[in-house]
Amino acid sequence: MGRYRIIGADGRQYGPVFAEQLQQWIAEGRANAQTHTLAEGATEWKPLGVVPEFATRFAPQTPPTISPPVPGPVRKTNSNAMAGLIFGILAFFCCCKFLFGPLGLIFSLVGLSQINRHPEFYEGRGLAIAGLVLSILSLLLAILFILIALVTGNFHLSGGFHRF
Repeated sequence: MGRYRIIGADGRQYGPVFAEQLQQWIAEGRANAQTHTLAEGATEWKPLGVVPEFATRFAPQTPPTISPPVPGPVRKTNSNAMAGLIFGILAFFCCCKFLFGPLGLIFSLVGLSQINRHPEFYEGRGLAIAGLVLSILSLLLAILFILIALVTGNFHLSGGFHRF
């Protein structure tokens, strides 16, 4: 085994040292692949990384192979949840609360049930819940309006609401 001189990070020369000492300096981080080295008997300074005896210490590390994630089934928005939301909106903003309200309620409940049973296939829980809330609110409002009309005497079974 030969002896080596190196030029440290501070620009000073160190050595001559045996290869074992240089290996220790590499392990300690005092020398790296770019550290200039002069082997005993050589006339030219070379980076430590190209000296055959040390080159393997600086071989590029191969990162572990990371396989791409395996895609699962594509989740789609549950159509019943979407229909429940649409009927809930119609029930809340239209006058046909007793038509659209129950439809919104039914579609939202069916959608939620399907999403809960198969969360890997369906998304849209928020849509179904929004449809459920709007449908229930519209039905409660319709019942409240009917009760108020009955109490005030403005509701007649034959003609609906009485106009002033």
